[in-house]
Amino acid sequence: MAFVRAIVLGYEKYGIDPSAALRQAQITPSQLRRPDARITAAQMELISGAAMQQLDDEALGWFSRRLPWGSYGMVCRASITAPDLGVALKRWCRHHRLLTDDIVLSLEFRGGTAHYTIAEPRALGAMREFCLVTSLRFVHGFACWAIDSRIPLREASFPFAAPPHHGVYPLLFPGRIVFDAAQAGFSFDAQYLALPLRRDAATLVSAEALADALHVSTRTLHRQLHEEGAALQQLKDEARREQALDQLCRSTRAVKQIARAVGFASEKSFARAFRQWTGESPSEYRRKVGE
Repeated sequence: MAFVRAIVLGYEKYGIDPSAALRQAQITPSQLRRPDARITAAQMELISGAAMQQLDDEALGWFSRRLPWGSYGMVCRASITAPDLGVALKRWCRHHRLLTDDIVLSLEFRGGTAHYTIAEPRALGAMREFCLVTSLRFVHGFACWAIDSRIPLREASFPFAAPPHHGVYPLLFPGRIVFDAAQAGFSFDAQYLALPLRRDAATLVSAEALADALHVSTRTLHRQLHEEGAALQQLKDEARREQALDQLCRSTRAVKQIARAVGFASEKSFARAFRQWTGESPSEYRRKVGE
């Protein structure tokens, strides 16, 4: 709940009432006041997504200027054409400076270990923890997605004392957690930097293309999705799931071919997602429906 309270601080910064977003995420005022309260990942996705759109700030008030909706999508597109992960992450750091210089992102490697760090030229105030945690989560999530593989962290460090909710940190950053460090950052095996990217621009969710097909503005599309309690990525995932199920039932195509047809870079990542959808592997599902 500490992270939700940080989002509420963003609403206060812009003088906007957070009540509608809190109701959408089913977070009550009494829960918000409880220091030991917890929420689900789905609730966090709802409240943060609603806030980014209502505030028109993907940084949720952390920085001295807004990062309008689509800012991180732009950084992602600028990085996704890199030949390998190392170049992609360096581009991410460089292009992030175009958004804000309130934090400075850096990547270097020493002795077989890659170090991604965040410097703080400006005091971030009450939203410091949420800003640093989320900024690290953004880039780690992008890196794993870009190479279509989980990247285990050797260590994640934070330049503040362990907060009361420090027990959640190993869930967000599996690996060794260090508080009271010199600066925020994480480290991982530098061999991952040489891996080629498995994603490209075609795999990105294109709100602009969908809005154009529906003859509405991108802002209207996001507002309507928000009113329906839906997310664009969620709809895309549901469409991929239905297409995969249909092809497994109605065709004899190899699982690897179906995986690529529905947008997965590898059969392994498709099988992992399919098991999350159905509790079975694609082969098990096909065999079961054929009986």
